Amino acid sequence: MKFAKITFWIAGVWGLLVIAPLYFLFDVIGQKDPPPISHPGFFYGFVGCALAWQIAFCFIATDPVRFRPLMLPSMFEKFSYAAAITILVLQGRTSQTDLIFVATDSLLGILFVIAYFKTPPR
Repeated sequence: MKFAKITFWIAGVWGLLVIAPLYFLFDVIGQKDPPPISHPGFFYGFVGCALAWQIAFCFIATDPVRFRPLMLPSMFEKFSYAAAITILVLQGRTSQTDLIFVATDSLLGILFVIAYFKTPPR
């Protein structure tokens, strides 16, 4: 259970630190990595949804046994993003530098799987 607590705290805090600033980088992203974002609703929707999951990771960390079922969609959150970015890179539709986020989310996803199996059911 200690492994799950540490893993989910790290994931939650890391995610908050990486995702929250995106609210203030809308225009900068378009300048540094053109073309400019053309659908702000999708962008801010993604940021809000991703931020909500980081908060959920912090909740899971407070009581892994109680919130063990939430570890399953947490894994999906990590692996679905990693898969999507990998496919976009292979198609040449996004920068290869985005693969650093694939590595980070894949590692966290693997740690979530380990945490799930190390945490006893309720």
